[in-house]
Amino acid sequence: MMDAGRHPNITLLTYSEVTEVSGYVGHFQVKVRQRPRYVNTDLCTGCGACAEACVFKRGVPNEYDAGLSRRRAAYIPNNGQAVPLKAVIDDQACLFLTRGKCTKACVEACPTNAIDFTQKEQIIELNVGTILVATGFEMFDPRRLPAYSYGKSPDIIDGLQFERLSSATGPTQGQILTSKGEKPRRVAIIHCVGSRDEHANRYCSRICCMYALKHAHLVRDKTGAEVFEFYMDIRAFGKDYEEFYQRVQEEGVYFVRGRGAEVVVHNDGRIQVKAENTTLGIPVEIDVDMVILETAIEPARDSDKVAAMFGVGRSASGFFQEAHPKLRPFHTNTNGVFLAGTCQAPKDVPDTVAHAAAAASEALALLSRGEVIISPTTAVVDEELCSGCKTCIALCPYSAITFDETARVARVNEALCKGCGTCVAACPAEAIRARHFADEQILAELQALLVSA
Repeated sequence: MMDAGRHPNITLLTYSEVTEVSGYVGHFQVKVRQRPRYVNTDLCTGCGACAEACVFKRGVPNEYDAGLSRRRAAYIPNNGQAVPLKAVIDDQACLFLTRGKCTKACVEACPTNAIDFTQKEQIIELNVGTILVATGFEMFDPRRLPAYSYGKSPDIIDGLQFERLSSATGPTQGQILTSKGEKPRRVAIIHCVGSRDEHANRYCSRICCMYALKHAHLVRDKTGAEVFEFYMDIRAFGKDYEEFYQRVQEEGVYFVRGRGAEVVVHNDGRIQVKAENTTLGIPVEIDVDMVILETAIEPARDSDKVAAMFGVGRSASGFFQEAHPKLRPFHTNTNGVFLAGTCQAPKDVPDTVAHAAAAASEALALLSRGEVIISPTTAVVDEELCSGCKTCIALCPYSAITFDETARVARVNEALCKGCGTCVAACPAEAIRARHFADEQILAELQALLVSA
């Protein structure tokens, strides 16, 4: 990310979101809404003086630490590791922006006078040739499965929270501690929380097994605690993954084959994990000091809006649909729009890097050609027959048809049209035909086949 921020040909639009996309391959018009950060990025040096001076002492949950710590209303994102390294004022937490009552201590503390509460939202318009969709994923919320008692005890955490606990930049500087500030003596790790589950997601998230093994290794290495892994089966599919699985077994981790059925929080705060050991065919109940729920990955919650905006389909699991699962895994059915990474499907880090690099390469190759070759099989409107009913516009899955208000007829953009024939079949006036796929042509082909037979 730092390399991207320093590259002369890359412009980072932070605190921004795409609101509208129109046009076609080689000629997309994109509107981007840039929210005010109330900090002049040209003046801000990222010193953090505003965060230290912010009077909102109570703070809000820190997103970067998965809610395990709190931050001020004025802060530098990612625990001071943001790219670019600039401060931001949270307009939902700032006392001045929400109530108009604040001493503005951050303004006085800033040595470069970078705080600017007069900033407004901006709309930026871009003309681009290709688009890469890399919206990533979200983690499954274990509250949706109440049997795991997530939220009932601070010592029942998910995998992302454990990552922050074990990180040197996390709230405990890398120490793995319980809510009492003590090292745990027994830790339970539960696989497939939200994955391979008919009550949540049926698909496998692919990464859960390996990061569960990583967490077990970290617990053993940093605390020496007993670790119990509750799993259905281990899917160690990548390079050297099976060897790492064997290494964790040799480190003394107990593997209990059987999905963790229930996590019980007793009145005295004691945590108990209940499951069935399917290898031995017996139920097990284990008291532990900490539970780590290895949650699934899911499509981003606004994937439906993104899909509609960019003209991209979605699979049954909610991830964006590629043009072909094997031959075109990073293409979409909209020319010029490519998928990169886990927005297309669950992936591990090496697969994500390879997928994103391939998508970027294909986008660059397309731009370097200078011109685009499109399929000749497209729809065309006979304007003399078109009644202007607009039926075809609503039905076109590629948004390839527009309405000319002056001529009062529908028109097809051949750069967007895929020749699917939906508009041809639906037109009540029979004013639309498919090039190279007319009824006369099909009948002629059938007659030729019958004669040759």
